[in-house]
Amino acid sequence: MSEVVLKQVKKRFGPIETIHGVDLNIRDGEFCVFVGPSGCGKSTLLRLIAGLEDISDGELSIGDEVVNDKAPKDRGVAMVFQSYALYPHMTVYENMAFGLDLAKRTKDEQRERVMAAARVLQLEELLDRKPKELSGGQRQRVAIGRAIVRKPKVFLFDEPLSNLDAGLRVQMRIELTKLHEKLKSTMIYVTHDQVEAMTMADKIVVLRAGSVEQVGTPLELYHHPQNQFVAGFIGSPKMNFVPAVVIEVSQQTVTVKLDSGKEVTLPVDGSGLDAGDRVTVGIRPEHCSLADQDTALLSGTVEVVEHLGEAGLVYVQAGGDELFVARVTGDTAIVTGSSIGIHARVEDCYLFDQNGQARRRLDVDNEPLRAQLATG
Repeated sequence: MSEVVLKQVKKRFGPIETIHGVDLNIRDGEFCVFVGPSGCGKSTLLRLIAGLEDISDGELSIGDEVVNDKAPKDRGVAMVFQSYALYPHMTVYENMAFGLDLAKRTKDEQRERVMAAARVLQLEELLDRKPKELSGGQRQRVAIGRAIVRKPKVFLFDEPLSNLDAGLRVQMRIELTKLHEKLKSTMIYVTHDQVEAMTMADKIVVLRAGSVEQVGTPLELYHHPQNQFVAGFIGSPKMNFVPAVVIEVSQQTVTVKLDSGKEVTLPVDGSGLDAGDRVTVGIRPEHCSLADQDTALLSGTVEVVEHLGEAGLVYVQAGGDELFVARVTGDTAIVTGSSIGIHARVEDCYLFDQNGQARRRLDVDNEPLRAQLATG
């Protein structure tokens, strides 16, 4: 078993606490991604699991064993860093076998493990080359192979793709996902790129300022963010946030007035909200559509249009501090400087209270609620 369990894990550097009582359970064979902005503590948390930093308080278990006091080499983990850290004077084979040589494994066992990893990573034709003769993606595969040959309980990845160009990052994401399917090993992966998190993870851990904001599958975090921070971090482009004030609260709806003056009734749980409360309406760019300004939720002036081919991103000055972003089809003709209206279905909108906590969205498929929204 290679389950990883953290119980109230804290890290202090002198008087400053950087990891604040993290509770987390990473199941055996799970691909778990730590994601968050720079400085949120994701790499520090990974280093605590690896044993490269001491835990100040709390308990860390790998498998059925508490490993707080164990050295990194005794924890059954292997780490792949952002830098490839390959020995330039060694061949690919020698780099991959180096750790096994230090561990006094026989030459036959070294060769068996290296060749098995090379087959998985498609490195068999490159074993006699030096690192300088390899591409960035090939070097990263060698670094991963060096970890595989150790047969660890847990693989730890610290932003391993950040040095690669965009095309290679996509390729390596696919290769890492396929590798996980082959090995069935527990993998913990750190990244600041939420696209990497969404495309690779079984479970995502969103971190902010040393605390866990939310844990869930990619689609759980996308569809059901617990707060405004997670809603704004998961999704690309990020969710739009529109200030509003509560006008009326009923059993299953909340009517709000946007700063633009438009009133809209949302199918959300309004318990604890009162008329006059400041709230925030969240709308994802992909849920937007163009509309007549008379019927639109928002209207404004087009500042920038990004043409992506299959889609376009339209940046609109709609009166807020930040530009509102709408995703439209790629052949939509929009001119910078023009005035447009933007609409979104109420069931696609989110509502956050003044503390940034998400209000639970309700199912609009029940007839009473649909009728109430129609009249609202």
